[in-house]
Amino acid sequence: MSALPVYAESGKALYTWRSLSADMAQLAVNKAMLACRKKGYSVAVALVDRGGNLQAFVRDRFAGPHTPETAIRKAWTANSFRQDTTDLAVFLKKGQIPNQVQHNPGALLVGGGVKIEAQGELLGAIGVAGAPPGKSERDSIDGRCAKAGVEAVREAIEFAD
Repeated sequence: MSALPVYAESGKALYTWRSLSADMAQLAVNKAMLACRKKGYSVAVALVDRGGNLQAFVRDRFAGPHTPETAIRKAWTANSFRQDTTDLAVFLKKGQIPNQVQHNPGALLVGGGVKIEAQGELLGAIGVAGAPPGKSERDSIDGRCAKAGVEAVREAIEFAD
């Protein structure tokens, strides 16, 4: 019998992972939009799955034309780098990550992208675009709204089978 190829040494041929249901994804984007609307901001909200694919999206009635693409890029960036985009922006400013990271196609290192994790597993990320910047580099109104969307589904995803 021949030896397994190097890439097969782990012994696993298949992997599985969990994903948000369509209902949970839509609930999260709606709650994020409503959180920003309560503060007086009209935004777009995108949620991507673990693979970076758009799973849910909503755009409030007065959100600017740039907000859909921006929300998607924020969600994609948080998911891809497995880090909230506010943190990535701070790391970039402090020189803690290479400058080239911001030039990665599709990446957007500004606040508003928040990863979604449950039971220690990355499920995807949510991105919000359209509110003004927060009071400090660690504060993002878009990010606060994104976190409200995640919190709306937190209990359901932490205790899911």
